[in-house]
Amino acid sequence: MLSVHFLPDNVTVQASAGANLLQLALEAGVHINAACGGDGACGKCRVLIKSGTTESRECEKLPPDDYAQGWRLACRTTVLSDVVVQIPHETKLDMKSVREARVHAHETRYAVSAAANIALSEVSPPPVAKYALTLTPPSINENAADLTRVQRSLKKTFNLHAASIDHSALKALPHVVRSSNWQLTASVLGRRILSLEPGDSSAAQYAAAFDIGTTSLWGQLIDINGRSVLAEVSSYNPQIQFGDDVISRIVYSQKKDGLARLQQTVAAELNQLLAELLDKSGIEAATLSHITAAGNTVMTHLLLGIDPKYLREAPYVPAAVIVPQLQASAVGLAVPECVPLFLLPCVASYVGGDIVSGVVASGMYDSEKLTLYIDIGTNGEIVIGHRDWLMTASCSAGPAFEGGGLTCGMRAAPGAIEGFNIDEGTLEPMIVTVGRKRPRGICGSGAINILAAFMQAGIIARNGKFDRSFFPQRIREGAAGVEYILTPAELSATDADIVITESDIDNVIRAKAAMFAGYHALLEKAGLAFSDLQQVIIAGAFGDYIDLENAIAIGLFPDIPRDRYLFIGNGSLLGARCGALSDRCLQLAETVARKMTNIELSEDHSFMDKYISGLFLPHTDSALFPTVTERLARKGKSSS
Repeated sequence: MLSVHFLPDNVTVQASAGANLLQLALEAGVHINAACGGDGACGKCRVLIKSGTTESRECEKLPPDDYAQGWRLACRTTVLSDVVVQIPHETKLDMKSVREARVHAHETRYAVSAAANIALSEVSPPPVAKYALTLTPPSINENAADLTRVQRSLKKTFNLHAASIDHSALKALPHVVRSSNWQLTASVLGRRILSLEPGDSSAAQYAAAFDIGTTSLWGQLIDINGRSVLAEVSSYNPQIQFGDDVISRIVYSQKKDGLARLQQTVAAELNQLLAELLDKSGIEAATLSHITAAGNTVMTHLLLGIDPKYLREAPYVPAAVIVPQLQASAVGLAVPECVPLFLLPCVASYVGGDIVSGVVASGMYDSEKLTLYIDIGTNGEIVIGHRDWLMTASCSAGPAFEGGGLTCGMRAAPGAIEGFNIDEGTLEPMIVTVGRKRPRGICGSGAINILAAFMQAGIIARNGKFDRSFFPQRIREGAAGVEYILTPAELSATDADIVITESDIDNVIRAKAAMFAGYHALLEKAGLAFSDLQQVIIAGAFGDYIDLENAIAIGLFPDIPRDRYLFIGNGSLLGARCGALSDRCLQLAETVARKMTNIELSEDHSFMDKYISGLFLPHTDSALFPTVTERLARKGKSSS
């Protein structure tokens, strides 16, 4: 690891060779003026390299004489050795706790469970396994049926009793065995032969895993034998055109042809993602053995074309929570008829396979620690407990944390503003985008960082309203109300101002209030307090970008010791991948789903009280956020 020392802040961080200097500064809590997101267009992130070796792209914003003297643009500079960097504008922010939180999050981000390790080990067979067979050709003296020969070979060679065979495999059997000189490969699910291929194709075995989210879809192509991910893709869930959340989609499903449109739309997009996965990895659809998918209960119903009407009406009853294996082609997926689809089991009307998938993948189900598991998405889901008991609930956070519902919102794709800070002396913003491209919009984690910075600088009050006299150069009356200009049109990738409005801030505050009220209500049901928590696991693709300290500062996460937090990324997709690799993990998911006790927060009056209390930054009860309150109080004293 390399050492990067920032002056005059006197902050040192560790970095890998090739790390970007602007990103390192943001992670270290060192402010560098940057308005273009790291694209090199604004020229404001000038730094002086005092010592060490760096690599920097030429830029018209940096005159040759300055370059010769050691000046660089941080956004275009990577470190190649230990480096000392002089920042021309001092920052007066105390970012020690931020740095510690970020380091901890980085170290624990990809912690996985024993279940994931089981899936990655070769001793755990996949749900569908391939067996290479060499049969003894028949003769006039020994003319047993072709299927009998296959069954005998499976029993003798692999101690596997195949009691049944799919019709399509049986029809192909006579031609397959004779075209390959009695050498073939059987794909077997349990005791059922799904398909037969000529020759030995056992080395080519692949599966697809999907996370079917309300706002986003994610997919991976998995090499079963290599136990590795060959490709990953994602997109918006196109059902969003029919409604932002699960309730609006249930309502739409009741319209004429509404359910069919919802089902066909998501199936078509999954086919598009599957085609991208196959193209990226150079794999043919014919070599797919199986598909696994995890989604909340409504998304699961809609994928299957099952009427979700009764999920919304008391007593909130799903058609099924544990769906038996079915043919993937039956729901419109463009794969051979023999490819089975395994859906991770759901728990209740609004607690689905995505949360079960994450609980299995995280290892929470088998931990002795009292754990709060949080999957943040449009439909936020929560689990509290440990190996002896699990209690779960769901609360609708809306799409704000996935970039939806914001004036300039977008997913965490290149050009999305994710890193944000404000210099309290100059009020200049520091903006870093995903991929360090010109800003195109704001992702969910970016919105959290923006709100936290606004709070720290005093630009917004605790109710989320702007102090319009504070920064007239950037705060103005816009078409959608009062707004703050993050990036002017000339520096954006859209040729339009990138802004965040008071309405956007309200959306984020409502979303974080719903999530926090959910944890609070669930803990209260169990007779526990936040201080009792020994571990908090953050899941969801959103968690890959989130700044822990800022999320606590706005009241999204509980204010407890930061070393109790773990990040696992997209737990739903991780669990689906585990299921694709291991039949044991699929069985474990059913066990975990049956163990979870669901609490309907919509029927809990205390939830609404807690939600209303959460509609402030960070909360109306300052005692719940002691470190945030102390930090803001110190700032108030220092500015007075």
